[in-house]
Amino acid sequence: MIFFLKGIVQELSPTYVIIDVNGVGYYVGISLQTSNKLTLGKETFIFTQQIIREDAHLLFGFHTKEEKEMFNLLISVNGVGAVSALILLSSLDLKDIANAILNKNSALLQKVKGVGAKTAERIIVDLKDKVLKFGTSDENISTFVDNKVREESLSALEVLGISRKMSEKIADRILKQNPETQTEDLVKQILKNL
Repeated sequence: MIFFLKGIVQELSPTYVIIDVNGVGYYVGISLQTSNKLTLGKETFIFTQQIIREDAHLLFGFHTKEEKEMFNLLISVNGVGAVSALILLSSLDLKDIANAILNKNSALLQKVKGVGAKTAERIIVDLKDKVLKFGTSDENISTFVDNKVREESLSALEVLGISRKMSEKIADRILKQNPETQTEDLVKQILKNL
């Protein structure tokens, strides 16, 4: 099995890279996060996961060991293929994927192209005990929180034109201090803190 590659980036796109390792070009499927860390013409080092099927030998690359571990966890779930796992890794940070699983936030997983309700639920059930190390203790606030209130509030703010990224941290801070906060109050408090 090919565990990693070290070579020159010959060709780079958001979904794949071709790495020249001593004159041999390896075609490697990658996530957007890994793609953003690579530079055309520069030497790189990426961890790889080789998948051998009847019809193809596929190679997937990752900038960090953690991303590779999450990829392997995701493809271990029935119904999640390598392409779906890469789309998940391209759409969400590792921490966000882990927190969505830990908090049973299937709505967040379903926002990713190709992940339906059943697949999202299967990911949550199969991986809930395996992703603890990816969630961060101080930012894993939502475990104490009713996610429905948080999601409704963030959606309401998006309708008002306020970016989700801006309001998420404020929402988490408020809910950590007062987990009983209801949607209407949370929206008001977030607006005051913007």
